[in-house]
This record gives sequence, C-alpha cells and structure tokens, in this order.
Amino acid sequence: MKRDKVLLLHGWGGSDYPHWQAWLACELAKEYGTVSFPLIQHPHFPHLNRWRKEVKAHLADFRPDTVICHSLANTLWFHLCNEGEIAPVKRLILVSPPRLDCRIDTIKSFFPVKVPTHLFAENATLIVSTNDPYLTLEEAWKLQERLAIPMKTIEKGGHINADSGYGPWPWILEFLKTDGVCPRGSDRV
Repeated sequence: MKRDKVLLLHGWGGSDYPHWQAWLACELAKEYGTVSFPLIQHPHFPHLNRWRKEVKAHLADFRPDTVICHSLANTLWFHLCNEGEIAPVKRLILVSPPRLDCRIDTIKSFFPVKVPTHLFAENATLIVSTNDPYLTLEEAWKLQERLAIPMKTIEKGGHINADSGYGPWPWILEFLKTDGVCPRGSDRV
C-alpha cells in the first residue's frame, strides 16, 4: 500500500471497538497511514438521505484512494453509484453487504437498492461469509456475478463483525498492504 488515503464506512450501529474497522483504523494510523473513519450521524437510526449527504461531502473533502464498506455502508455505496455523482476511487472493498431487499424496519429507507452497473472503483473486491444472517451465500454469488468482481468467502464468519470474532483482522490489513493480493499462509480470511 503506497500511503493510500483509506476511508472506512461503517454500517448500522457503527463499528466502534472491538470491531475490525476500529482496529484497522488504528493499525493504519500506527504506520502513519492516512485514514478516515467518520461516525456517520445517527448510526443506530440511519436514514438514507442523511447518510448519503454526509458521505458525499466526506468523499469530496477527503478524496480517498481506497474505500472499505461494511454492512449497510455497502448499500449506501450502491445508492451513491446509482446516482453517479461521486469521484472514482482506486480500490473498493465491500464487506458483508446485506441483501438488496432487506426488510428491517429501522433501515428501511435504504431498501430496495439496485445493483449498480458502475462501482466507481478501478478495482473492487467483495468479501462475504457462508453464514451471514443478512445475506445468504446463494445471494452473495448472485451479487458477485452482477457486480462482476472477485469475491472472497469466509467459512462461518457470520456478519464479519465483532460479534462473530472479527476484532483484530490481520488478513484485511495484509490485503491492503499487498494491493489486494491475497496473503499467503493466512489461515483466516
């Protein structure tokens, strides 16, 4: 990773410690990386219009090279792509997106969402789990096919969050450092 500017976008409820995004932000900062990990307003009661406006402004100000979305942030990214009013990034990592027609009342303003035809990224990777409660593996394969990007699958990784054991996640840090080349010898994606 050549001192890329990395933007981490959290999902519903935020990704505070011990979530892997909080850990990753600290690890990147330790190496004098340029990282932004904003708390998007009202993370426990998100609304698409507020989040869209806030993240668009942050993208314009920070101008990241790499964007890493978790959970609901993936859905937000899809909406931003469908609008077509954001600048492209070098790398996009989509971790644990929920299904496209999620029916949870608190986050209903984000759904349904169309799969974008352009992800506004030179390179993109989808990372999913075999037992994510918000996206089945079959739905993940369909999404990957429609997005036409590589997909990494984690065996029994849940929603790839702190509740499923993803606090420190060395693999994602190494993935960033190797510009998206899967780390060898890693026993845990």
